[in-house]
Amino acid sequence: MSTPHPSPGHHPSSSPSGTTSSMASARETTEGAVYTVTGGDWDEVVQSAVRADDERIVVNMGPQHPSTHGVLRLILEIDGETVTEARCGIGYLHTGIEKNLEFRTWTQGTTFVTRMDYLTSFFNETAYCLGVEKLLGIEDQITERAKIIRVLLMELNRMSSHLVCIATGGMELGATTIMIYGFRDRELILDIYELITGLRMNHAYIRPGGLAQDLPPGAVDQIREFVKKMKRNLPEYDKLATGNPIFKARMQDIGYLDLAGCMALGATGPVLRATGLPHDLRKSQPYCDYDTYDFDVPTADSCDAYGRFLIRLEEMRQSVRIVEQCLDRLQPGPVMVADKKIAWPAQLALGPDGLGNSLDHIKKIMGTSMEALIHHFKLVTEGFRVPPGQAYAAVESPKGELGVHAVSDGGTRPYRVHFRDPSFTNLQAMAAMCEGGQLADVIVAVASIDPVMGGVDR
Repeated sequence: MSTPHPSPGHHPSSSPSGTTSSMASARETTEGAVYTVTGGDWDEVVQSAVRADDERIVVNMGPQHPSTHGVLRLILEIDGETVTEARCGIGYLHTGIEKNLEFRTWTQGTTFVTRMDYLTSFFNETAYCLGVEKLLGIEDQITERAKIIRVLLMELNRMSSHLVCIATGGMELGATTIMIYGFRDRELILDIYELITGLRMNHAYIRPGGLAQDLPPGAVDQIREFVKKMKRNLPEYDKLATGNPIFKARMQDIGYLDLAGCMALGATGPVLRATGLPHDLRKSQPYCDYDTYDFDVPTADSCDAYGRFLIRLEEMRQSVRIVEQCLDRLQPGPVMVADKKIAWPAQLALGPDGLGNSLDHIKKIMGTSMEALIHHFKLVTEGFRVPPGQAYAAVESPKGELGVHAVSDGGTRPYRVHFRDPSFTNLQAMAAMCEGGQLADVIVAVASIDPVMGGVDR
């Protein structure tokens, strides 16, 4: 028995004569309190306390969590309200699109790729078709009208994608009004899609060699009317959110990722431009004649969720500028290459059963000659041959660099098509953005990345 000093970290709850310790039992003697120490070395006690810390727990956020963009699973280790470790679990939406492309003709591939990141369908189609056209060596044969309509649709698509990001991001923060505004304006764009392609999503409208068909009557007028409405509506987002102190406090300094982090992780798009680097493939590696359009690349230097929000808002304004330029440039002309060995022989029409092949066009083919009918049949069923080789093409999607690596073995079907989806790459930054922050800020960080799991899982 001995009489050591009371253990560090334990405050006496009574007079010195009645002091007790959680590590010892005490009894009173004529000489004072006598302790029977049962604990080990102090360092061992500290280590065991750390190991037995009940506050540090592992939780799953998802894969059905309402605050994620698709089926994303977040595995979080939290210490109280602080995230100490964050990991992504992906693959819950896997569709095998890249593998399926190997069992379809090159033209049929567009019906698959349009479904990857389902919010950026036209970018998926354009990137894929640019890769196929590079393999075919027909890049210079794409008609002027086809390129203008591709740019027009991509910029409309950039706006509709950003509107979903801002709307759902606001909803996840509790700002339900901005969600209503975002989906209100997106509906206007989806109406234009439906008029042009017959579908609100998953269009397969952009084809190798050009487009499935020309713009229908009334499309240009409807787009011009939309541009007028968007010019009126975009300032509402500034009034509602940009200067809102609650909105700013919720997003500023959240999801921080600087330029060095972006470069190390390969992050692109608004995540990269929020660090101050004006990297945009439309400027640095122009495609579809983007170098002939007048627009700016917005940047921010905050490296946080608020900066990414401001960039997306400004990008929508720039997209409106580009759409106006497209409408002014449109001139009558073909929308498919002249080579009949590549050009998909289809003229679509709106019939009682929905959008499909024009019966008049089919009658013309069948009535022209037997050779025309055979050619039509072989091109549709077998597809055209692509010379052996490989090509990489990339576009600046709303999320960042969307690249496609297409490989041909000389057949009528792709040997391999692999996509570099920006959501997949950007999602790697989630851990760097969230670790050390608050649990509630994880949702803000993920929303600022704007991942779509259809593109991540493919």
